[in-house]
Amino acid sequence: MSKLPALKKSTVFKGRKGPVLLIIMDGVGNGKQDDSDGVYLADTPTLDTLKQSKLYTEMLTHGPAVGLPTYDDMGNSEVGHNTLGAGRILPKGALLVQQSIDNGDIYQGDTWKKLIKNCNTHQSTLHFIGLLSDGNVHAHCGHLFSLLKEAQHTGQKRVRVHILLDGRDVDGRSALHYLEQLNHVLDEINANPDFDYKIASGGGRMHITMDRYDADWPMVKRGWDTHVLGKGPQFETAKEAIENAYNSDPNLIDQYLPEFVISENGTPVGTVQDNDSVIMTNFRGDRAMELSLAFEKENFEKFDRERHPNVEFAGMVQYDGDLKIPSQFLIPFPKVERPISEYFCGSGITSFAISETQKYGHVTYFWNGNNSDYIDKDLETYIEVPSYPQPFDAHPEMKAHEITEKTIELLRSGKYKFGRLNFPNGDMVGHTTNRDAIIESVRVTDECVAKLIDVVNELDGITVICADHGNADELYTVKKGEKILSPAHSLNLVPFSIVDSGYNNDYEIAKLEQRSLANVASTLCNLLGFEKPSDYEPSLITFI
Repeated sequence: MSKLPALKKSTVFKGRKGPVLLIIMDGVGNGKQDDSDGVYLADTPTLDTLKQSKLYTEMLTHGPAVGLPTYDDMGNSEVGHNTLGAGRILPKGALLVQQSIDNGDIYQGDTWKKLIKNCNTHQSTLHFIGLLSDGNVHAHCGHLFSLLKEAQHTGQKRVRVHILLDGRDVDGRSALHYLEQLNHVLDEINANPDFDYKIASGGGRMHITMDRYDADWPMVKRGWDTHVLGKGPQFETAKEAIENAYNSDPNLIDQYLPEFVISENGTPVGTVQDNDSVIMTNFRGDRAMELSLAFEKENFEKFDRERHPNVEFAGMVQYDGDLKIPSQFLIPFPKVERPISEYFCGSGITSFAISETQKYGHVTYFWNGNNSDYIDKDLETYIEVPSYPQPFDAHPEMKAHEITEKTIELLRSGKYKFGRLNFPNGDMVGHTTNRDAIIESVRVTDECVAKLIDVVNELDGITVICADHGNADELYTVKKGEKILSPAHSLNLVPFSIVDSGYNNDYEIAKLEQRSLANVASTLCNLLGFEKPSDYEPSLITFI
């Protein structure tokens, strides 16, 4: 990656002697401060103290404030870290996809035409694989419905849909609601006897297919076996499969539902065969890349595919632009130009980025505007702490202590002027809906933040603490008087705080019409003693 010219040095603030450390408490938002708020229920003396500081405020992390379509659209870690690193509000995955569908560009692209032509030439099947919900974090079912209708419009006769059930970005047991919508679209198309559009397979997103960061390849294999090979428990309908899972365990939520295969007379209705076309309908990359690799890579060693059909495969977008995964995609996903790390490297600022496996890609790839490589390896250090392979609520502390100790080592080395880290606990444990584990995860995060603040203060530096979105702050929602466990991200504001070892009323929190993650990059520039790039959003601080 290229380096941009050096930032202009500030004439009003030279920064401190020590480093600036950005701590991202993933999934730690500001909830209702009641029984539904896992952050409020946790023992958080550090966060409680920060909220009393004059250098404390709150930020938006969802909707148009981070480039998503509406304020009903929750933020997520990909969007959050993209926005943190970009310093600007830019259209993100869901909005890009919707715009492309609305203006028809997606269907005029070479990839869509190629996949349809492949099916027409071989009289073969078009498959869609993706998350079935309107959570708008990894996918939106409305996009799938539009693609199905366009496939019908082009005359594609045979389509199979492989559904991944959510229960994470939406209500825990909402799969039947989205299934009803999908069946309505399929029924309308199948009213014409020339068309054969069916659901072929499915399962919960955290049980099959949607692993990320090489954490659980057996999950991807279960998805491959289900979608491609048609191996798994057989049912006549997806509704029957879901209801059977619900009845077997009253506490089971959609994301963990077992795999299922739809069959007729004992034969799967939709295995993937040579000369078929396959589209992954997720637009977010982290949980789509591994299945993409399984389809595309000839020399594949992660698991035994048993059979590797020769298909035309495409993603909704390209999930990794540097690694070219997948090689074909429906919508170009632009890299974020001029992320803050390019300016920092251009200014000679030494930096490090650290997290555990679950969020390592967020403080590197997503922070750097969807770029995998170092910008300047002589100036930057990236550290990945391997995550536990067990369920997150089995270890609510995750690797927070290890991240903390390694960060302290990096800080005390004296090599770095800026560091960024992500504690995943509040988000990853928050998704499990395990109340006690969530509360403990927040407590551990708070404890580790305190240790890091102390070290940065010793080094005469500045600590910036924030979150990329909420999650642990909303244990449940209430609908029609009933408490419904909430595994999804919240729409709550998140904390933003500065702890400055040399603070002498040099600056204060700026009076802005809106404060969001897009304002953080400019704030970091200021705290390091530089002016912000001219087209970045305003800083969260103003000098007195």
